[in-house]
Amino acid sequence: MSRMLTSILMIGSIGYFAFRYRYRILNVLLASGWMRRLAVGSIMSFPGIKNKMMKSVFGGPSEW
Repeated sequence: MSRMLTSILMIGSIGYFAFRYRYRILNVLLASGWMRRLAVGSIMSFPGIKNKMMKSVFGGPSEW
């Protein structure tokens, strides 16, 4: 019982600090060139996100 309570408390604490410092953690992770390339490549592999990004960057037919 005590072991389970301790593990739940530790997971909750890690989750809290990860959420609180999420942007600082992202900045540290994306500071590396290969990590940034990996993140962008994996996000751009989703077709919906890639199409929306390409339309907003390079322009496309405007939807009224």
